[in-house]
Amino acid sequence: MASRRPSASDEELRELISRLQSVLPETRRRSRKGASAATLLKEACEYIKSLHREVDELSDRLSELVATMDVNGAQAEALRSLFRS
Repeated sequence: MASRRPSASDEELRELISRLQSVLPETRRRSRKGASAATLLKEACEYIKSLHREVDELSDRLSELVATMDVNGAQAEALRSLFRS
């Protein structure tokens, strides 16, 4: 028999929604009571997708930059030191 996970209380859900709202840039500007949980979840999904796109774009730009560098040059060493941090 599979065990069921205990459900979150209303207070726990409110706290989680509040935390989610505090990290979404668009919702920080709005009133805390202005958005439903479903709206916040949709916005969170869209925000995560936009972050993924931004990471992909930055990765592409970095790849292009690295491809044009002298692997023994000062710029390449600076990049390597950043990645070690």
